[in-house]
Order: sequence, then C-alpha cells, then structure tokens
Amino acid sequence: MAADEGAPVAIERDGPDQDYYDTIKSRFAEARDLRLKYRPPGTTQYTSDFSGALAKYAIDPHAEPAPERDPITDTVEVLFIGGGFSALLTAARLRERGVESIRIVERGADVGGTWYWNRYPGAACDVPAYDYLPLLDEMEYVPSRLYAKGPEIYAHCQAIARRYDLYGLAVFRTTVTSTTWDDAEKHWLIRTDRGDAMKAKFVICANGTLSKPKLSKIAGLESFQGHSFHSSRWDYAYTGQDLENLADKTVGIIGTGASAVQAIPRLGKTAKQLYVFQRTPSGIDIRGDRPTDPEWAARLKPGWQQARRMKHIRGREIDAVKAAELAALSREEKIRRQENDNIDHMMRIHQRIEEIVEDPATAEALKPWYMFMCKRPCFDDDYLPTYNRPNVRLVDTRGQGITEIAPEGPVFEGRTYPLDLLICATGFEVQKTGIYNEIRGRDGREINETYADGMRTLFGVHTHGYPNLFIMGGYQASFQFNLTFMLQTQGDHIAECIALAREGGHAEIDVKPETEEWWVQEVIAHRGKTSRNADCTPGYYNFEGEFNRRQDGNYNGGFLQYFTHMQEIRQDLASHFLFA
Repeated sequence: MAADEGAPVAIERDGPDQDYYDTIKSRFAEARDLRLKYRPPGTTQYTSDFSGALAKYAIDPHAEPAPERDPITDTVEVLFIGGGFSALLTAARLRERGVESIRIVERGADVGGTWYWNRYPGAACDVPAYDYLPLLDEMEYVPSRLYAKGPEIYAHCQAIARRYDLYGLAVFRTTVTSTTWDDAEKHWLIRTDRGDAMKAKFVICANGTLSKPKLSKIAGLESFQGHSFHSSRWDYAYTGQDLENLADKTVGIIGTGASAVQAIPRLGKTAKQLYVFQRTPSGIDIRGDRPTDPEWAARLKPGWQQARRMKHIRGREIDAVKAAELAALSREEKIRRQENDNIDHMMRIHQRIEEIVEDPATAEALKPWYMFMCKRPCFDDDYLPTYNRPNVRLVDTRGQGITEIAPEGPVFEGRTYPLDLLICATGFEVQKTGIYNEIRGRDGREINETYADGMRTLFGVHTHGYPNLFIMGGYQASFQFNLTFMLQTQGDHIAECIALAREGGHAEIDVKPETEEWWVQEVIAHRGKTSRNADCTPGYYNFEGEFNRRQDGNYNGGFLQYFTHMQEIRQDLASHFLFA
C-alpha cells in the first residue's frame, strides 16, 4: 500500500536516523523484485476453472448433490445473486422498508457465503466480532468472544435469514449463469444451471469479494496420487472432525495467507508430519482473543453497535497543537513520516518472530519484507509457535513458489516431498463482478466488456446502462478492513434507492453518465499518491503486481468520506439518476 493510504502519521520522532529507514526500504524492494523474478505478475498464474481433473476442488463437501427439481419461471421484485452477508443485511433493510418479494439464489446449500464455505479448522474473523458481525443491534445478539469462530458466525447468518423470513423464496445449490435486461418488460431475466428462467425487477450481485476459489497453476497438480482439496472445501470426512485422522498422515499445505495461518496451528498439533510451502510470508500480529465479558455485555444499550462503528470510522481526534504541526508539514515530509511509522510497525513484527521462533533460519524465512498492508495482515497467537514443533517444517521457496508436483507430492529444488494429503490454501478470485454469471445490460453488452477500458461505477454499486442492478463488494467501493461495515453501508444505500424508486412508481433507476464519471475521477484522485505496484510485493491487494489503470481499484479517500458521499447523493437522487 502507498505510504499515505492509512498508516498513522507521527508528529514527533525519536529513534533511528533516516538512513536506517532507507536501508529497510531497499530490503523491501529487493524482496519484491525477487518475487517478480520467478513468476510474471498478474492473475494469470492462477486458475479458477475447475473442470476436468480439477473438478474435485469445487465439490461442496457440506451437502449432497442437489436433487432434481422443476425449473423456476416466476417473477420476484428483488433477487440476490449470493447468500452471504451482502444479501442478508441488505435483505433485512428491504424487509424493514416493506419489500416482501425477495429471493436469494445461492450456489451453496444454505446462506452464509464465506462462512458457509470456509469451515477449515481455526476459521475466525480477523476484525473484532462486535464490529464484524452485522445487525447485532437488530438481532439483539452479542458475540461470545472478541474474535468469533466460524461456526458462530455461520449460525448468525442463519439466524438473520430466519429472523427476516428469507428462506421461503430462497433457491440453494443453484448457480446463476446469465442475467439479461429486458428493456420492454423493465425486468431482468435470470437463468441458472438448473434450467431456471426467473424474472426480477431489481437484481443485487451479492456474490462476495472473495468467493470463487482459485489454484496456482502448478505443473503436475492433476497427477498427485494422494488426497487433496482447497482450504475452502475442507474435507472432514478425510481429516476427521478434530483432525484425528491425520495422526498417521504426512500433510502439506501450499500457501501462507489468511486461511493457512489459521489452519496451520491446528494441523501442526495433529498431523504426523506437516510441511508448509511458503512463497511470501504473511505479517503475523498478536490476536489476543478472549471471551466476551458478560458484565460488559449486560451494560450495552440499544444501538450500541452502530454507535461503536460510527465512532470507529470518524477516527481519533488530533489535538489542536498536533493538527497545526501536521498542517505545516510538506507533502513529502508527511509521506516520509508515514513510511517510517509503517517500517517501525513491520520491524516490531520481525522482532516478535525472533522472540518466538527458536530456529534462526526459520525465523528469518518467516519475516515479511514489505510495507504494512501491501499484503493482508494476519493475526494469530498460535501460528509462530507452531514452527517450534518437531513435526512441522517450513519449506521456504524464497519467492519462487511450488512450480511442480510429482505423483508423490510437491517438488522444490530437486527434492520431492511425499504426502498423504495436500491442502491448497491458494486463495480466491478477488472482487469479480458476476463470477459464474454473464451480465448483459440495456445495449446487450456484457458488463466486463463495459469495463474493458476501465471500471465505471458510482460507489462500486451502480453502472450506467445496467438499470435496477446493484453490485456489492466490488471495485471502486471504499477500502475497509472491516468489510461487513462497508457492505452494510452499501446495503443501506441500495435499500434506500429501491424504496425511493418504488415510492415514486418508477420502473427503473439508472445512474447518469455524468455522475458515474464524477465517481471515476474521485477514485482516480484517491487511489493514493504512490503506486502499490511499484512499492509492494505482489498480492491480491495489488492485482498480484500487474499493471492496472488507476480507476480499476478501490476508493481510498477514507470510509467516512465514502459514507458521506452516499448520503449526499441520496438527498438528491433526481439529479444523479435516470428514472423511467
């Protein structure tokens, strides 16, 4: 991440001189260049086409194959593509506004989205649950711990669906394959892999920011003769519910991102031997999880979560003296101080590794050499100590990654690592509109064709020429580590737009081209003053290091400003939208 995109600015500094920081920045650049040396930048190094021999990586381990049913050809008012938090919290707001005809179409066998699919051992939220789990005020619920575990979050999703009566019209184990605007009828025609031809007045793409699993393109992956699966399709039938079946197994896991960081400590406790294949280390910070204090929970007053969230986005106040001093600094000096604070943070991460990991070579290999937020930060108190176990070995590929798998297991530098089980913790397609779904608007153009010369949206939600279509969690929305709060903001906005269109008797609502262009320029102006691609090691935060147009990313003008812009637009929809 660019230095001026979120790192705190220190007004006063005592400590190392600037040469020290410049030396660390040089090390960061060397690590980035090493990654780029071995594999070209960009997302083409992955595949999400799970066909042929790779089809097993897409199988849902949580449900039996879908039973046959008759195609659905009815009409609903609002249809959600996806059944995760985006759909649930927006549907809740629509229910509050009197919308009765709501359908969720979900690829999985239940609601939950991320938390339906990702049931790997150790799965938990990385943001305090009091902020992350949505609709806590409305559900009158307080999470059981600071960082709620996956099963609790999944149960919360199901509770929301029951509370707002979302199961009645829901369609599960069904994938939307095309969404086409019918200008004569002013409706969307939705086709699925089950032969459905549903119609909806409003469609909300709620398919998730990280929902379609991907695999690294590794020669020989299809030839592996042991058992294997993607981390988001965890096979408990093989591992045992408590991983007890791994006691006599040699296990390998490719990837050290957020999912792997949570799963590896549990695998290390149970497997006979665990090999962790690392290309780039994650930055691991203290989690400090703890049960919710019942006395604190008892003191909470109605509206506590919204008040907590709003306090968070407004940020801390800077006193008048420091504010004046900050204003007096040049832009260059502000950036320099932000970068230095960022480096201090990462060096604290390094120091923690040195204090915990006993083997010096392993400790060195686990150190992340990049700026904070170049890659997704991770939090786990058990991850680093796992490497002190005699049955756990880190295979650091020093930026190369595993590029070959023999029938027995992964190959690196001429050595084959025979495995009983291979787990691919290789991530997901990021912020893809549609995913499995071809979306064609008023002129018949598929939406990604419309985006071919650069993303064009308002708030990442509306695109001109695609009336009554709303997109959640895509690019040009605000970057926010607490994703559900951003989704809640989008959901509130979408529900209000639909309510206003209904109240006005309008058949369609479409953003004006000039308003869309205004937002494109806002995104460009607030992508940061330096390039992540030039400064950061590759990762999904920066399109895996590939070149991208400055409008093809997130809005980094601050979440409060994003929130405020939405409110301002809604106060005068007639000036910014076309109605028919």
